[in-house]
Amino acid sequence: MATVFHPPPNRRHAAGRPSQASLWLSMLLVLLGVIGSGCKTYQQQNLSASQHWQQGRFSEAVQEYNDKAKKSSDGKDALIWRLEQATALRSSGQLAESNAAFDAAEALIERYEKAARVRIGQESLAMVSNPANLAYEGRAYDKIMVNTYKALNYLQLHQPDKARVELIRAYNRQQDAVQENRRRLERAGAGSAPEQQQAARAQQDPRFQAQLASTYNDLNRMKVYADYVNPFTVFLDGLFFMYQATGGADLERARKSLERTASFAASNPYIRQDQATLEQMIRGQRLAPITYVIFETGLAPIREQTRIDIPIIVTDVSYIGMAFPKLTPQYTYIPQLQVHASNTTATTSLVASMDSIIGLDFKNELPGVITKTLIAAAAKATASYAINHSSYQADDALGWIARLVTAGYQAAVNIADLRTWTTLPKELQYCRVPTPPDRKIELIVPPASQRILVNLLPGTVNMVYVKSVGPNSPTLVSQFLLK
Repeated sequence: MATVFHPPPNRRHAAGRPSQASLWLSMLLVLLGVIGSGCKTYQQQNLSASQHWQQGRFSEAVQEYNDKAKKSSDGKDALIWRLEQATALRSSGQLAESNAAFDAAEALIERYEKAARVRIGQESLAMVSNPANLAYEGRAYDKIMVNTYKALNYLQLHQPDKARVELIRAYNRQQDAVQENRRRLERAGAGSAPEQQQAARAQQDPRFQAQLASTYNDLNRMKVYADYVNPFTVFLDGLFFMYQATGGADLERARKSLERTASFAASNPYIRQDQATLEQMIRGQRLAPITYVIFETGLAPIREQTRIDIPIIVTDVSYIGMAFPKLTPQYTYIPQLQVHASNTTATTSLVASMDSIIGLDFKNELPGVITKTLIAAAAKATASYAINHSSYQADDALGWIARLVTAGYQAAVNIADLRTWTTLPKELQYCRVPTPPDRKIELIVPPASQRILVNLLPGTVNMVYVKSVGPNSPTLVSQFLLK
């Protein structure tokens, strides 16, 4: 952050007692020491574990995420590490341990949701520190995916009653998210009246507006779902209540969920087949054995740091560079999976793009991030100018020390919050095929056309879950029964 300062010509030297500037400098040095240890971005902290994950070294990733979750159990990053840990455990087949980690994550989410007083205090901390020093409280899509993954874990653990509870919770999460976003935007405007005025003026600056448009233009090209709806969660809800129905109410819920899924993934041909199957079941027709293949592929977007110049009018301070988060999609992934069953070959089709789900949440969050960053920048610039001015008034040497200290402080706190759940997939797809008489299907994985033979479990409705992080990582296959 560049700040130009010209010392005033008339200086009064303090004599016999510490100057007010000296006291301010001492306090700022203490604050700098406190926040200095938190200057690494999340991407830097996550680098080693993320590399293990992307390269398919899942056991190493599990170990690192276990360690990070344990070390940060009471810290500001406790929730994000629990989310990463739970996903890694799930992918390694440690389903009970995964749900234990998801339970710990959900307990933190509920604690943050109830602790309004903590949030207010943290917003004040962000004014003098940086947003990455606040506790990570979880985003709407985080909360929905926690319950979705827990439901899948319980299905694989042969506990459908517990899966039912998690799907109901996931539905409620989607309903609550709109109200929570409204509260988040209201909190973003916290700050003194002068700082709010500075932020409002900066928002209207043409240069600032042009940089925003250039930086975030990609958000407007993403596929749009309804606010805070995860189509995969809705789809799973439809399948579960269709095949695990205990009465007419469950079947009606399944119908509505499949209708909603069809509206989100209109080009997916298998959803219409599911709707037809549901109508047959409602009419009492016998269900033919069927196999679903769910394909979780790629990596969710990460957040990277970008600089945008903002106008802060504090005497001789004009434009200063502030750090903002930017969403960066990951494009190294397997785009589709082929399934061969007897004389039938099917290709998985998109049901939910996590890029779009996360992108919409980011877009909704962005106005609050911008407002908070502008208010915080005004507060920090004003405080730095006041300290520098007082220091030069007291003593030349103290003035130069003040410039160094405030410059270091400004650099230390100029960090965007890059925390995001990186072990989520890029896309969720599926297909369905009639279960062959020999109960064998073959998965054909591009680009090398790797073939994986799957011997299906005895049952009427088989679910095969396939996970691929990238073309060069192992393909993980698991299965369970829905009926």
